[in-house]
Amino acid sequence: MPNQTFILNGRSVTVDAPDDLPLLWALRDLLGVTGPKYGCGIAVCGACTSLLDGHTAIKACSFPVSAARGHEITTIEGLADGDKLHPVQEAWIEEDVVQCGYCQPGQIMAAAALLKAKPRPSDADIDAALSGNICRCGTYQRIRAAVHQAAAGGGK
Repeated sequence: MPNQTFILNGRSVTVDAPDDLPLLWALRDLLGVTGPKYGCGIAVCGACTSLLDGHTAIKACSFPVSAARGHEITTIEGLADGDKLHPVQEAWIEEDVVQCGYCQPGQIMAAAALLKAKPRPSDADIDAALSGNICRCGTYQRIRAAVHQAAAGGGK
């Protein structure tokens, strides 16, 4: 099996894995990173959403580990800056978004990617960018409010 080397949450990692192994399984099973969740395995639910090169939301369940080679992958574990939470994480807490929490790492990562691309998104922008992330608890209104709050610089 080939070695796959990439940057994960700011540090270089190498895994011995087949090229077509989904990145999600390399993260969870080989590297012990459990923030990205397995939901559907077909890139529909968004529970596994991570960032490629700090700005592009990817679905790790359908993204081959070989495509990560030489790139930077950020998961929810790497989003904060040490003890300082990312503005999206802070807004999630302030808006009390989480219910069951299963989808939240993916939702937060998709929101962070959106704000990188569009710092002041409209409701339509938020809905479009997060449409690939399903929340079975239905906290979409709070998710949208948290994204707006993070875009505004946090704080109610």
